[in-house]
Amino acid sequence: MDRRDFVRTTAAGVAAAATPSALQATPNIGAPAVHLRRSRPLCVSDVSSVRYRNGGPETGIERAFRGITSGEDVLDALVAGVNIPELDPDERGIGYGGLPNADGVVQLDSCLMHGPRRWAGGVAGIEGVRTPSLVAKAVAELTDHHLLVGEGAREFARALGFEIEADLNTEASRRLWLEWRRRVDPGHWLDPQERLNGSGRPGEDTDPDTIRRRGPGGVIPLPDQEHAGRLMRFHEAGQAAGLSMVDDGLIDPDSYWGTTSVEAVSASGDICGVTTTSGLSWKIPGRAGDSPILGAGQYVDNEVGAAGSTGRGEANLYNCASFLIVEFMRQGMSPKDAGMAALTRIKGNTVEARLLNERSLPNFDVRFFILNKAGEYAGVAMYGSGESTFAVCDENGAREEPLEGLLEGSPRG
Repeated sequence: MDRRDFVRTTAAGVAAAATPSALQATPNIGAPAVHLRRSRPLCVSDVSSVRYRNGGPETGIERAFRGITSGEDVLDALVAGVNIPELDPDERGIGYGGLPNADGVVQLDSCLMHGPRRWAGGVAGIEGVRTPSLVAKAVAELTDHHLLVGEGAREFARALGFEIEADLNTEASRRLWLEWRRRVDPGHWLDPQERLNGSGRPGEDTDPDTIRRRGPGGVIPLPDQEHAGRLMRFHEAGQAAGLSMVDDGLIDPDSYWGTTSVEAVSASGDICGVTTTSGLSWKIPGRAGDSPILGAGQYVDNEVGAAGSTGRGEANLYNCASFLIVEFMRQGMSPKDAGMAALTRIKGNTVEARLLNERSLPNFDVRFFILNKAGEYAGVAMYGSGESTFAVCDENGAREEPLEGLLEGSPRG
């Protein structure tokens, strides 16, 4: 495909897409490990792909499944599907109107993999383009690179004819950002120097002179304790403010950690996947999570299966979790067993829990949507609250099914 044809088909694709239980420390090891659910063709995803229509007749996962069953290339169908929530201004976790970074700027990540062609492409920290999945697709189709970032990704998109907008915030996403700023520091906005600690004074644990980085070997002094202390206090205040907005019902929990990841297998057994996100809400500008990184937030092997993820990106990055799941399936594990094994690895490698959670359990959630070449599938999570779901679409239509948790309860108790 030459550049002119790509831009023409890209524009057409965008136009079409627009039309509290107590925490328990015991894993759910008693649940049956092997699922007999099997279907081809099949799509699995997070719930955003089954909840947003952008005013059109189909959700994202429905559009993807229809494309696959009508003969479209599997990856083309998936990208057309995720374009629907990417363009939906009410979806806070991806694309247009996604929750911005700490400076109020919407920075987007995406990656995709085409199993039969062994293509992969991604973008990280791209600004001004509502559909980063289409730019990731261009990286895969038109270059020999796998990942473009920041300004370079934006200028690549501009050269291909994508519309570049000055600001991807909607009125609603900007209003939420301003509320987050107010909650971070009501008296000083973004200056964390005097973040309140009970009485209004910095506490011992947040004083710059006592800030330390904890590691397996004990306490390690930071080189610039005053600067590091301010940064750490700001990070803690920002995280607390964001979670308080979730608790107050201002932000959907799925959007706070927002990512859309869709994996599919066709009737003939071809496998593709696509992931798109605005990343962690209020992130440090320039932060890239797991979503644009092959093997972390998503991985596809056409001979084995695919895994995609939402939740704490740093946990997936550290453990190469999606790649790990596909490798476990290569060894003969079912999708559920492979996902549970990866979650167990993440739990064992977690340090956040030991710093911030007296029960030494992860203080975050992470979820995987998994399928294999035979059409077996599973949705698993670090925590199974009984209400958490993932999306499935097959010959029986689109629906939500419960995620199965490694641990009961929630990461916050």
